[in-house]
This record gives sequence, structure tokens and C-alpha cells, in this order.
Amino acid sequence: MRLVLLGAPGSGKGTQAARLREHLQVPHISTGDLLRAAVKAGTPLGLQAKAVMESGALVSDEIVLGMLEERLTAGDTGNGFILDGYPRNLAQANALDGLLAKLRQPVDIAVQLDVEAELLVERIAGRAQVEGRADDTPEAVRNRLKIYNEATAPVVDYYRNAGRLACVDGVGSVDEVFQRILETLAPTPEVG
Repeated sequence: MRLVLLGAPGSGKGTQAARLREHLQVPHISTGDLLRAAVKAGTPLGLQAKAVMESGALVSDEIVLGMLEERLTAGDTGNGFILDGYPRNLAQANALDGLLAKLRQPVDIAVQLDVEAELLVERIAGRAQVEGRADDTPEAVRNRLKIYNEATAPVVDYYRNAGRLACVDGVGSVDEVFQRILETLAPTPEVG
């Protein structure tokens, strides 16, 4: 199963990706984790990324895609993978599909975790309070959600238009949301 997990910050992507990794027995791939690991390991792409990050700029899509290509050619991805939070924009979605076509590993499904904006604000603000993070004020969270929605709405439409999107209600217990995701992944029996 080759799965893209989409959802706004606070929607539960990380929690569900960890459960799906165990259930599907495929690796959970986060581009943030890839970047940090490549920088720490001092790989050629990691060194490029480090220089960009130290300058205060965003790491280019080209570097991230290179890291993804390296990761997706590892032996443990033969039975699939879960991409968490990537692609984040239409250019990344197109580039990812090109890479996956080259690797002959097309995305099977993109799962969008839908959670109402105000509930996301409550979740993130609550998490920030527990973790002592002052930067996640409700206003800052609303602004991040607005930017996220503007960038990712085309990605959701991209997968919808390709017939590879499943929208899942992300509200409820972790188990309830997980069960909804599993239902979207199960093949529907043919009526005959």
C-alpha cells in the first residue's frame, strides 16, 4: 500500500501514520525526519539542505525530492510506504507523481483527515500549553491553518480529480479515526 496522508496541523496525521505503519507493515516517511537525518548524517543532500537552512531559507523542492528518491529506493519500501504531510502544494504533487512513476511505485490512495478549523486551533493551543510553547497562540495557529489551506486545497483536488482521494472525518477517538481510515483502504466487494 502506497499512501499519502494529508491533513492540517493538529489533524492527527502523525498519530495515525504511526498506527498505519504498524498495521500495514510499511515505513512511515516524513520529509521533516528525512531532512533532519540527512543533515545529521552529512549526506551530500543533507549538506545542501543544511546550508540552505542555516541561511534561513526553505529547503528547495528539488532537494526534498532527491531525499525522497533516496528513501523510496530503500529495500523496506517494496511493499509500500506512508508519506506524512507531503506533498504540501501542487508542484510537489506533480513532482512526486513523476518520481513515483519513474520508480514504478504510484500512489494507491491519498487520505485527507478532515477536522474543523476551530477544533484544530483548540487542539494545537492545548498541545502548546502542555509543551510550554508560546508560539502557538490561537491567532498564530489560525494564520498557519489559512496558509496551509491555501497551499493544500489544490493538492486535495489533484488527488480527487485523479480518483485517488479518500476524505476521512478526523474527529473522534484515535481508534475511531483509525477504523475510518482502514475502511477507506479496504477494497469494496464487487456487487454482481
